[in-house]
Amino acid sequence: MLRSLLLTLAAAGLGAAHFTLNWPETAGFSDDDEPTAPCGGATVVVNDTAPEINVDRFAVAIFSSHPAGNWTFRATQSTEEPYDFTDIVPGVSSTGPGDFCLTHLRAPSDWAGSSGILQVIDNSVDGTLYQCAPVRFVSGANDTAGASCRNNTGFSATFSSAETSNSSGTSEETPSGTAAPSASSSAAAAAMATGVGSVLGLGLLAAGLAL
Repeated sequence: MLRSLLLTLAAAGLGAAHFTLNWPETAGFSDDDEPTAPCGGATVVVNDTAPEINVDRFAVAIFSSHPAGNWTFRATQSTEEPYDFTDIVPGVSSTGPGDFCLTHLRAPSDWAGSSGILQVIDNSVDGTLYQCAPVRFVSGANDTAGASCRNNTGFSATFSSAETSNSSGTSEETPSGTAAPSASSSAAAAAMATGVGSVLGLGLLAAGLAL
């Protein structure tokens, strides 16, 4: 219902088109508050009911009604503000609205056994938008997010040049070629590939993604 409403508003030009974090489940969605850093106005409660994500590999499922977006994926072991977020994959630029799923995100291995917060930022046509999810970091790898892990027909994405982000959610572009790919970057090279898309180098993702 929410996805249909967002798409209808976007198509009709009657309201701001935003995004929802479907997995891990968002700490809270408010259309009006989503531009509020760091978590779209939501109060993030981290406890034993928070979903587990595997530090070596985990999936993130998102619905976006934007025609284009520039995504930053970050995480922290902090459970109270001010949060100390860390980028976990390179930035992603997307085109096409609808559902999409990244299946190769990862967190530092020594975070296993701790709790924290996942932050998703979209620098979009509507400005900068935020969503957060409480999580529990566990060891191992898992590439599923259930039925919500799917990619809409016509969706495509490319990796941005390497970026560094501060805790406020703003980004600074790093000149191309100044840093060697990290383990997170290597994992991110397959982040959009679901058996249909393919990676042509770190900076380019040919995402022929479909349901």
